Amino acid sequence: MKTNPDPDDAKLSSLLRESRGSPALPPRFEQNVWRRIEDAAAPAKADSWLDALVSLILRPRFAFTTAAVLLVAGGLLGTHEASLAVRHEAQARYVAYVAPNPLR
Repeated sequence: MKTNPDPDDAKLSSLLRESRGSPALPPRFEQNVWRRIEDAAAPAKADSWLDALVSLILRPRFAFTTAAVLLVAGGLLGTHEASLAVRHEAQARYVAYVAPNPLR
């Protein structure tokens, strides 16, 4: 690594910077940028509470939390339904054992 810069390098760097062409910006570029920034910063005007909730959930900082909550809720609901099914099956086996169907 160089410790002291060469004066020719500074001249070369300035020449390279000057030689780069910059593309022309579209008309009213700056106004459009500021408008988009203001629109993004402004709170969303939703038509209903459901639209507001969906727009909140789909924001990137809440997306992971939303997915995690939905996964946990699905797991808990699945566990609850499975326990109900096992309980129902156990009750059916008990009834079949205690009072078997004589028509079978």
